[in-house]
Amino acid sequence: MLSDEELLRYSRQILLQQIDIDGQLRLKNSRVLIVGVGGLGSPVALYLAAAGVGELHLADFDTVDMTNLQRQVLHDTVSVGQSKVDSASARLLAINPNIRLQCHRQALDSDSLADAVAAVDLVLDCSDNFSTREAVNAACVAAKVPLVSGAAIRLEGQISVFDPRRAESPCYHCIYGHGSDAELTCSEAGVIGPLVGMVGSLQALEALKLLAGFGEPLIGRLLLVDALTSRFRELRLKRDSGCEVCGARHGE
Repeated sequence: MLSDEELLRYSRQILLQQIDIDGQLRLKNSRVLIVGVGGLGSPVALYLAAAGVGELHLADFDTVDMTNLQRQVLHDTVSVGQSKVDSASARLLAINPNIRLQCHRQALDSDSLADAVAAVDLVLDCSDNFSTREAVNAACVAAKVPLVSGAAIRLEGQISVFDPRRAESPCYHCIYGHGSDAELTCSEAGVIGPLVGMVGSLQALEALKLLAGFGEPLIGRLLLVDALTSRFRELRLKRDSGCEVCGARHGE
């Protein structure tokens, strides 16, 4: 049930026929893992907390650095040197004290990542490196937990949804293969702050659609964001039947 305070707090989204009371209850009863509470994780965590997602699991082993503040709007100057998870927790509870938080302050190894993914209904990958994205994807495929994946660097961003519960859905590995451990990071290539805000906000929107059960998620589609020209482009994605990560899911 929703309390009178919750009915008032979420009244503007409850007015949407696509959400209504039933959708809000689904959000309240949902558990979500956010991997990385930096540039992408900031808008993701802020919007999911504000929307009333009942339980957020925050995973980040890093501390707040002064260079983060240009884009990681979940943190502030006073948070510099503090654990990002602790800084995020304080801000999120200030926004919505009704939510529950689970904190992972240490790097997740294969076993702890598998446990963390199995404990939730949805995962949002807001990390900044390929090896983490691959590990999160593999854990989601194994646990059959949907994954909302986002990335941003320089003036380019992208977002997609991978849902191992659907036979037609590709996984992250289907699209990117083994990638490259030598890929550039934001600390090397740079990134504009509002871009990560856009991509993270879109990730939060996709998460709410999946959790509340409305709209058309970005499954089998990759949305590309060009911040330089303010253009969006969409690519259709197909599952790789020979994928070494998700192919075995269907006995292939």
